[in-house]
Amino acid sequence: MKDRPLRTTVIGSYPFPGWLEFASAHLDKFGEADVKELIEDAVAIAIHDQMAAGLDVITDGEQARLDFNLSFYGFIEGIALESAPPRRFGPPAHDQRGQHQITGELRAPRGLGAVADFERLKRLAPPGPALKASVPGPYTLSGRLIPNQRYPDRHAVTEALLPIVRGELLALVQAGCREITVDEPSMSCYAHREDTRRLVDIFNRAVEPVIGKCRLSTHLCFGNYKARAVGPRRYAPMFPAFLDLKVDEIHLEMASREFAELEIIGEIAARKDVAVGIIDVKSYYIETPEDVAARVKRCLQHAPADRLSFAPDCGLSQTARWAAREKLKSLGRGVQKVRQELKL
Repeated sequence: MKDRPLRTTVIGSYPFPGWLEFASAHLDKFGEADVKELIEDAVAIAIHDQMAAGLDVITDGEQARLDFNLSFYGFIEGIALESAPPRRFGPPAHDQRGQHQITGELRAPRGLGAVADFERLKRLAPPGPALKASVPGPYTLSGRLIPNQRYPDRHAVTEALLPIVRGELLALVQAGCREITVDEPSMSCYAHREDTRRLVDIFNRAVEPVIGKCRLSTHLCFGNYKARAVGPRRYAPMFPAFLDLKVDEIHLEMASREFAELEIIGEIAARKDVAVGIIDVKSYYIETPEDVAARVKRCLQHAPADRLSFAPDCGLSQTARWAAREKLKSLGRGVQKVRQELKL
């Protein structure tokens, strides 16, 4: 169970410091010890910014990853280097991302790297906040792999990745991780055209080994590559099927959608906790603590305080750090303002 009502949390990613982004493009100039130091310094910064905001749950900001999931492909055997994207120029969109050819059996004998990330977070984080790890689910992870004769469609690729994700989740729990988010934005992006019961079955089989062994959540959003969404931005196609996801908490993107379908949080809260995205990561308007407090009170009209958590809409990796830092401060202060008013 979560440790307090109106809990403040994050999805996972945080913007790279400018020097880390520069260094990532010139890794040939660094030694192994240099790279380790770069990553640890960046994680320390991400921790600092989250602690300064007074958040109840923090992550490592995914500073050792490229995007929230791209680095995982480097741990998977049976795939070739990324192929060229179909479009290189013009406004940013998802078709500017390359894909990987499948060349053999999909395996990850070294795991996916999430355990090492969590061990680093444990070592660097101060006592107090809950520590959360994030892992992409198998359906989302399948999205950039090109089906072949062995794996003829996306669902076949997903099934091949499912035991890899299961193993990573179990390894995280064995490493002492007590809170895990399984990111499945592809499920929400494509629920309008997929069999939602099939998606729920995929998810539940992926998390089965760790149910009851940690606090499990999932993040459902509509994409945030270069602050662009993909797919119709409606939760209605997912419910009520997604209420059967075997998680303790479901996170929904709400702020960038002007809180459309907010009433659905009441339906979720009848079964499990709900984390509401009340900070718009696609906008450079910096929400004030008063904005946040008003949004929290609006959510309280639909769900009780002990079922609610609050977060940004999505990961913050696509938001400049100066804005991400201020947005998180407002999140922490605004929620605390409501706690004090309600004497929670």
